[in-house]
Formats: sequence, C-alpha cells, structure tokens
Amino acid sequence: KLERIRALGVDPYPHRFDPTHSAADALEDFDALSESGESVSIAGRIMSLRLQGKAGFGHVLDSSAQIQIYFRKDNLEEDFPLVKLLDLGDVVGVEGPLFTTRTGHRTIEARRVTLLSKSLRAMPTVKRRQGEDGNDEVFDEVTDKEMRYRRRYVDLAVNPEVRDVFRARARIISEIRHFLEERGFLEVETPILQPIYGGAAARPFVTHHNALDSQLYLRIADELYLKRLIVGGFDRVYEMAKNFRNEGMDRSHNPEFTSLEAYQAHADYEDMMELAESLFGRVALALHDSMVIPVAGGTIDLTPPWQRVSMDEALRERAGVGLGSSDSELNAACRQHGVEVPDDAPRSKVLDALVEARVEPHLTGPAFLVDYPVEISPLAKHKRAGDGTVVERFELFIGGMEYLNAFSELNDPVEQRSRLEDQVDAGRAGDDESHPLDEDFLRAIEHGMPPTGGIGIGIDRMVMLFTDQRSIRDVLLFPAMRPEASEVSDDATSGDDG
Repeated sequence: KLERIRALGVDPYPHRFDPTHSAADALEDFDALSESGESVSIAGRIMSLRLQGKAGFGHVLDSSAQIQIYFRKDNLEEDFPLVKLLDLGDVVGVEGPLFTTRTGHRTIEARRVTLLSKSLRAMPTVKRRQGEDGNDEVFDEVTDKEMRYRRRYVDLAVNPEVRDVFRARARIISEIRHFLEERGFLEVETPILQPIYGGAAARPFVTHHNALDSQLYLRIADELYLKRLIVGGFDRVYEMAKNFRNEGMDRSHNPEFTSLEAYQAHADYEDMMELAESLFGRVALALHDSMVIPVAGGTIDLTPPWQRVSMDEALRERAGVGLGSSDSELNAACRQHGVEVPDDAPRSKVLDALVEARVEPHLTGPAFLVDYPVEISPLAKHKRAGDGTVVERFELFIGGMEYLNAFSELNDPVEQRSRLEDQVDAGRAGDDESHPLDEDFLRAIEHGMPPTGGIGIGIDRMVMLFTDQRSIRDVLLFPAMRPEASEVSDDATSGDDG
C-alpha cells in the first residue's frame, strides 16, 4: 500500500500539518461550530475504519480525544483513492464541517484527507463504543502487561487512559515545584556520576570514566551533596533527582527512579512532618479537589494531622520485642513469626526485617513511623532526651507502602565520622549496602552545618498513590525490563561486568 500511495503522487511522510482544533476542542464547541458550518481540521491516528463502496465511517484519536469521521466519495473526489488505501494506525489529517448523524454521533464530514504517516506495523485493535450512560464501552482491550511495558508507544496509542496517568504525573511534579518554591526552596542540580556514593543503604551501579581513568558510581541519593549546599549558605534547597540502585525489582521498586530530596536549615523532623502533610494535601487538592482520594477500591483521607506511631511500641505490639531487645531476643522473634534472615545477619538487618514483616503491613495510614534505631540511621541525630540508641527519623506509610523518609540531620562531624566508620566496618564484614566513608562530606560539615531537617520522597510511589496504580511500572513510561534477545548485541555481551 505504501508503494501504491506513492504511485498516486502522495508523500506518505510529509514535513508538517496545521490542525485548527484538537478533537476535544471540536467536541466541546460542537454546537457552535456545526451551526456556523465552519470547517475544522484535526490530526490523529485512525482507530477504526469501515468503508463500504463509496462511503464509510472511521474514528481518529489525537492526544485529547477520539472523534468520528464520515468519508464519502462525492466529498473527497481528489482524496478518496487515498482513503481506500488507509489502514488502522495510519496518522492522518482530516478537514471538514461538523454534523450529527441520525444515530446521534458527533462527526466530522471529511472534505480533505492528508496522510501524515503511513503505519507499516499494525497496531492492536481496541474497539470502543458509547454506552447508554454516555461513557465509552471498551472491547478487545490490550491487556498484555509485558507488551505494554516494552512497547509503551503502542500502549499510549491505543489506551488513552494511560496517557492520563502520565499527564497526572507531570501535574504532580509541577505542583511539588510550586509548593517548594513558594516556601523559599531553591531547586539545584548535583552530580549523577559520583566518585563516592552515599546518602542511602543500597548497592550502586559502577562505571568507568576513560578520560579521568577512574571508577565512578551512579548516585544512589543526592543527600550528601545537598547538605554541602546547606553548609555553603543556602538555607533551603531541593532536587528532583534520578537515582539508581542495583537491587531487585518488584511492584514498588525500579532500579532507576525519581526522588525528591529537600533540606531546610534551622529545622528538624517535626518541621518535615508538617511539610509532608502540607505537600501531599496540596497535590490531593490539585488532582482530586479533595483531601479524600481513591485508593485500591476504597479511600484515604489525607487531612492532617497524620498518625504518629513509635517504632518501638509497634514492634512490641506486633512482634513481642522492642528496639532495646537483645540480639538473641530479636532472632527468636524472627523464628517465631516466620521472618527469614541469614544466621549471620547484623542487628540492623534483623530489626529492618522484623519491621518490614510485622509492622509495615499494618500501617494503613497515613501514618508516620517515628524514632528509628541508630543502627539503621547513620545520618540522623539522636532523639532529644533519649539514651542515644534512637534517632529522630520517620517514614510515611499509606496502605503498608513507604512513601518518604526524613531526619533531623546529624550535623556533629565527630559523631558523623564515628557512624560512617562503623558503616565501613559493616561493609568489610560483608554488608554490601553499607555507607562508604566520604571524607569531603565530613570536611564540609566540619566547617559547620546548621541544624537541618531533611526529607526524601519517592516520586514514582507518590504518583502511584494519586493515580491509584498498583505497580511502579504503570507510572514509569519506560520501566526496566529484561532485554529481549533482539536487543542484546554481541558487543553488549562480550564486555566486562563493570
């Protein structure tokens, strides 16, 4: 058909086209446009096409909506031979007046058809029709998740509702930026390639810089660089950052993810709780016009104040042990509750596993899990009036899923060095998620870092919450996937592991 179209003297891939309306605009102003007899021109992809002899109907979908098209030879003397060669998936421009069919469908009567891109690979066919309630009924949906994630361009083309998720994602990020800027935060950018990774407990991706002849890491967090800026005199900074962690994948984890980190001088974790409540409320009102949002067939009320749950008390209630329990008591609790941890697991890993298995699933929230053990929080300050074993840290949980992490940031350089040296010892003992020692970061806070509150928010999970999606892959345009055989070249398989 491509050759036959060219034989008609038609360029199947022209340089540009000037639509006058989107499909949504044409439908919204339909009465006025149809009464005036004004022609509209729209551009989009053919989603259905039913030609019989000298006439037929089709549907064209653009980025805003789908609209019906009426093709009739008498109205398209010059272009009808082209129309006969069109297929589902072709991108076309259609020009003509609007009218309503006898069955009540708002339609463009095509007077001019321009082929904008000939589709050489068939799109899946999704059938839609308007139900009696005015909503679209969908048939033959594309439900193969593997195909949809790998070929997101097809998913977006045939499932307009998927586009709405990513429009919402953009709106969420925009609202976050406006919120922080209104509070005096400065957006900054810090290195993605780092000589020393840090700021989180995670395995990094490793690469090599040829010109510098040095090993570098893709950042796992931007925390330590943002704290350097607090030292430098910026009182409020934030970054919307891509982070990379060489870890497993599941419905809430992707090795490449987007995180917001914000740091506020002269603040603590109580200030960060207020910031979190206000920010999530701002997004809820922007997207849903309500503090009550739909989640998993129910609703969640984000109206502050949110519940505060002590980690120690929650562990005692759910696992029968507390943060001060002995190592043998913690290991016994793991065996009792079927929590699997290696026999040689350090205390920090045992505590983390118990909390994840016994506490987090019950935090339907929104709830702040507060006051963490120092063993798993090397960058947070000791809790005031405490015994030194607990730090001022909290995480937000909604429906058992963590959405953010925040501290009263540790600014004592002597204590910070001691904690990072303990992390180095843990790494030597086999903990591949321990923090390395960053001498430049320590040098920075030795110059004096003011009291600081810091917060890190998982943007992808936040989008999941506000768009009511069950998997992180549904809010990432191109999630990580195991390569198909055709995507792996000989060069890609012959290099070293770095």
